[in-house]
Amino acid sequence: MRVVESVEAMWSALAEAQPDLVDEHTAYSVWHFCDNESDADELVELVLAGRKRATAGLLWSYEAEGEPLPQVGDLSVVTDWGGRARCVIRTISVEVIPFQSVTPEFAAIEGEGDGSLEYWRTAHRAAFERELADTGGTFGPEAPVVCECFEVVFGNSTQL
Repeated sequence: MRVVESVEAMWSALAEAQPDLVDEHTAYSVWHFCDNESDADELVELVLAGRKRATAGLLWSYEAEGEPLPQVGDLSVVTDWGGRARCVIRTISVEVIPFQSVTPEFAAIEGEGDGSLEYWRTAHRAAFERELADTGGTFGPEAPVVCECFEVVFGNSTQL
């Protein structure tokens, strides 16, 4: 199945299963986690397992790409690295805070590694520094981070 067909099929299945949530006019985004195949595929599996319920990105990256910040109620089709639709999530909260202010609670619901704030800081600092290397930006403890919490509204590891 082609990538676009996979996304369209998942969206249609969601519309059929939950007509109160979406209709033909409901907007959605399509994306995958991270900047590499291994992490992208691992993280979507964590979402499907119910362990990962949040994500974080640099505000500067949203601005550089001209992407709007996520808003409460936004729907997204999350894919694996190859673009195959894996689930649909709904944003339930968004907060922009300095990197150094991310809490242990947020790190735990992001669900990566051992769930600790130390792991979160190490992994995200490395990812953010890779992002900034492309733009010549400099990472620091005050770097603004978009902390997004979400819920899975459709999908599982065996669908599509």
